[in-house]
Amino acid sequence: MTKKEITIQLESGLETRPVALLVQVASQFRSDIYLEVDRRRVNAKSIMGMMTLGLDTGEEVVVSANGEDENEALRQIEAYLTKTN
Repeated sequence: MTKKEITIQLESGLETRPVALLVQVASQFRSDIYLEVDRRRVNAKSIMGMMTLGLDTGEEVVVSANGEDENEALRQIEAYLTKTN
């Protein structure tokens, strides 16, 4: 299992469209992927779960991935959450 704390840098935070794109990124991988914030842990492949987090720009989340492609999954999710344009 790989874990990393990431600060969200998306201008709009994680509203509906950015959440849908994040779920698409996570769904490309076989690994189990979760986002954690304030003792809440949701499956990054679940659009409904992700929407319940209501995350904004500047918030920190812990992303964890477990599986055969966990390192690449974590790398791509971090790249998505930290892009600034």
